[in-house]
Amino acid sequence: MSYQALYRVWRPQLLQDVVGQTHITKTLQNALIQEKMAHAYLFSGPRGTGKTSAAKIVAKAVNCEEAPTNEPCNICKSCIGITEGSIVDVIEIDAASNNGVDEIRDIRDKVKYAPTEVAYKVYIIDEVHMLSTGAFNALLKTLEEPPAHVIFILATTEPHKIPLTILSRCQRFDFKPISNEELVSRMTLILDKNNQLYEEDALKLIAQAADGGMRDALSLLDQAISFSEEKVAINDVLTITGAVSHEALNTLVAALAQKNARLSLETIDETLKNGKDPKRLLEDMILYFRDLLLYKAAPEVDGLFERAKLNDSFKQLADQFQLNDLQESMQILNESQQEIKWAAKPKIVLEMAVVQLMAVTPKVQQESVNNQQWDQLKLQIKQLEEKLANLSQRPVQVQPVSNEPNETQKTQRRRVSNQGGKGRVGSTAAMKDVLDQADKNSLQETTSKWGSVMEQVKATSVPAHAWLNDCKPVAASKTKVLLAFQNEMHRDMMDTKFREVLSQVLQQVFGERSEFVTLLNRQWEQLKEEYVKGQQNDQDQTEKSDPLIDEAVKLVGEDLIEIIDS
Repeated sequence: MSYQALYRVWRPQLLQDVVGQTHITKTLQNALIQEKMAHAYLFSGPRGTGKTSAAKIVAKAVNCEEAPTNEPCNICKSCIGITEGSIVDVIEIDAASNNGVDEIRDIRDKVKYAPTEVAYKVYIIDEVHMLSTGAFNALLKTLEEPPAHVIFILATTEPHKIPLTILSRCQRFDFKPISNEELVSRMTLILDKNNQLYEEDALKLIAQAADGGMRDALSLLDQAISFSEEKVAINDVLTITGAVSHEALNTLVAALAQKNARLSLETIDETLKNGKDPKRLLEDMILYFRDLLLYKAAPEVDGLFERAKLNDSFKQLADQFQLNDLQESMQILNESQQEIKWAAKPKIVLEMAVVQLMAVTPKVQQESVNNQQWDQLKLQIKQLEEKLANLSQRPVQVQPVSNEPNETQKTQRRRVSNQGGKGRVGSTAAMKDVLDQADKNSLQETTSKWGSVMEQVKATSVPAHAWLNDCKPVAASKTKVLLAFQNEMHRDMMDTKFREVLSQVLQQVFGERSEFVTLLNRQWEQLKEEYVKGQQNDQDQTEKSDPLIDEAVKLVGEDLIEIIDS
């Protein structure tokens, strides 16, 4: 076959061509030009970042006929021979298949012989972490004090598996993952050289799938070129990588924000039917939520997004989430990603994760208040406070509470009964009705659970929680609660706009005790005092009208009688 893969054709032949590793290539270039090469190097880093390519370039540079030079000329006999692999003094060893003691002993025995064709013998040991313990021990002495004509270059993706005794004998260079921008720049150069049409978004998607590896990126690009007809399009890349389109992710996350279970599950089902992998879809969801989290934390960031595009639809979607919601969502998705690796039915794990997310992600409620509504609300509060200040200058007149209700009070009580016990603002009859049926145990239970009531009200409606914040239960019966407010405006709002919210929460917490009556603190103090006096008058009247006591007074006199209430 005459065709060669792109990553082989475009393999770097100069240190300056090694993409994204300037911190390493500059150091090596200075060492080459100054002839300060070490006897042993360790190149570590992720796959496809240029470790082996850099090792071969160094081997050519130290043996180049133009040496000392910071780059190989690639035209002399030595450079061409090393590139083609025909120079026997540059030995490449794959430690994955040559990891025994015998292979390393063979190196140790031959290392003392001088090179035959070039100035230096260079041993390039790839995947060196796979050597056995015995092989590492056999390499120790040679690696520490090799002959002057020998250079060892070890390459590995897992440096933590290499013994410290080996690490201490090498100069270590850590290759880092190549950024998406550098991957896209390299692919653009290659496609322009080959006169290949492409979409820029398609190259960005390839760079994301490559995960920092140039070899992976060029392999995917090679595959996309073969799959596409005239132009490398984003749909072609989505097909070969299994990634999910932006539109599908936007639809799915928007459905989660709206708590639309049907649309969420249908989007997942349709995406998987189009051939997408559930594990890849879950990974894309994690990256999308990560982008939302970054945008919420720092809206000015632009070049850090992985799966999202910073457009109007994304900004509107981000406004529907809070930071803590996104953090909890990320935690759920990360836990699901661990579970899906070993699941027999990955789709079920994905669907379970989506159902869990709907319990976290906020639902857009009609009562959510934007900045303009808050400004309007503040203005209304200020106006009501001014009215309240004017009213506070006037004396408050409270209807006296008598033992027997008059016709008006009876009518009010009947009206309250017909309304299901819902107290109205300033209804003395409704307040007295609660006091008549109130008992100490009901009040203690209400007070002890009031914190739970406040939490549930806040979870249901934040504005309702704000208006309810300055009140406290002062009396309670089996079916009703009497609430005393400090601020008249707060009482009015709870009694009208948010009455249904509080009633539902009271029913959830106390059961039958789902009705409430409101009044102000000053009204409560006066009502309580008059109610106690009324109760005392009733008791005195009862004691005076008792026939038995009257007869006893007649017989022995009032001074000799002591009345004890049993």
